[in-house]
Amino acid sequence: MRGAKGGGVATVERPLRSVSGYLALAACVIVVLVGFGLIGAGSPSNSNTNDGTPALVTLGVILIAAGFVSLRGFVVVAPNEAKVATLFGRYRGTTRVSGFHWINPFTSRAKVSLRVRNFDSNTLKVNDAAGNPVEIAAVINWQVADTATALFDVEDFEAFVSIQAETAVRHVASEFPYEAYEEGQLSLRGNADDVADTLTRELQQRLDIAGVHILDTRLRRLAYAPEIAGEMLRRQQAAAVVAARQLIVQGALSMVQGALLNLEEAGTIRLTADQRANLVSNLLVVLVSDRGAQPVVNSGA
Repeated sequence: MRGAKGGGVATVERPLRSVSGYLALAACVIVVLVGFGLIGAGSPSNSNTNDGTPALVTLGVILIAAGFVSLRGFVVVAPNEAKVATLFGRYRGTTRVSGFHWINPFTSRAKVSLRVRNFDSNTLKVNDAAGNPVEIAAVINWQVADTATALFDVEDFEAFVSIQAETAVRHVASEFPYEAYEEGQLSLRGNADDVADTLTRELQQRLDIAGVHILDTRLRRLAYAPEIAGEMLRRQQAAAVVAARQLIVQGALSMVQGALLNLEEAGTIRLTADQRANLVSNLLVVLVSDRGAQPVVNSGA
C-alpha cells in the first residue's frame, strides 16, 4: 500500500503465489483416484453387508470433492497478459508469468492486458497562448504498469485515460502559441517535439494514480480553426513577402556598393556627388523592382 494523491490509500501490485498447473493437475488426478479407491475399500461387499467402513467412504468422498473443487484453481495466462486475484474482497496478488498455473480456487480473477495501446483523441478546438482558436488532436501510446492500481484505484482505467488525455491536450495547447512571434519562443507548429515532451510529462503526472505508463505522444492534427484560417494564411503570406523583400534589398545594397567601389578603383569614370546618387537610385530601382526595368537613353552630355 502507498499514499494516493487524493489522500486515500492506493493499492500496489504484488506477485501472486502460484503452482505449476501441470503438477497441480497430476495431484488432482491422484487425489480423485485415491478417493475412489477409499470409497471402494470402505464399501460393503456383496457377500457381507456388515464389513463396510463408513470412515473410508467419507474420506473418499471428501477427497473427490476436494479434487473437483481444485479444478477451479487452474488458470492460463497468455503473453502480455496478467491475472489479478482477490479473495473475499481482498487483493491477493497478480501473476504476469505466461503459462499454465494453479492458484487458490476460491479467489476471483480479473484479466488485464499489458499490451501497448493507442488512444487517438478527438479533434479539439482550443485557444492557443495568443488567444487564436486552433484545432488539435494527438495520438497517445500507453500501457498498464501497475495492474492493482489500475483495477482498484480508479473506476474504469480506460475511460480515465481517455478523459485525462483530452484534458491534457487542451491544457498543453493553451500553453503555446500556434506560431512563434518572438525570437526563441516555442510554438505548436515549430516545436512539435518540445510540445510532445510537455504533453507526455503532464499526462504521466495525471495517470500515475491509475497505474498507467505513457510511452509516447504525437500531435496528429494541428491547424487554425476554419473561422480564422483565411486571415492567418494572408498573414503568413505577408510575413513571407516582407522577409523576401528584406533579403532582396540587402542583396541590392551589397551589389550597388560593389559597383561603386569597382568604378572608383578603375578610375576611368569620375562621378560627381549628384551622379553617384543618381546611379545608386537607378541601380536600386532595377535590382529591387519586381518588374522588368525600362532603359532610358540619355542623349545629353
